[in-house]
Amino acid sequence: MSEINEKWEGTPYPDMIRNLPEIEIPIDGIRGWLLQDGTIQAVFFDLQPIGEIPPHSHCDQWGLVLDGTMKLTIDGEEKTYTRGDRYFIPEGVVHSAIFLTRVFVIDYFNASDRYTIKA
Repeated sequence: MSEINEKWEGTPYPDMIRNLPEIEIPIDGIRGWLLQDGTIQAVFFDLQPIGEIPPHSHCDQWGLVLDGTMKLTIDGEEKTYTRGDRYFIPEGVVHSAIFLTRVFVIDYFNASDRYTIKA
């Protein structure tokens, strides 16, 4: 088994999710499976402890942490999130994230074009 495949072993998502299209994301250590309709997207993320995602903003985002530990800074306020925690980031609000461990989250976006399907 290759090293890249080994790091993705242990994802908690069943085949019905891992058979969804993967998202295109230019950051090593992040994988996501996309569920969408004409107006929204939900992404099942598997994030390695890659460090910080720089400040950015986009459409509304609601998330639920399934497992792991991460820090989110939302509009200048930093908070640590773990299993069972949820968060909401309003449209246009600047936010960043630090993934301290391997993290599994489900994020819901109120836009149909937040992510594209991996080629």
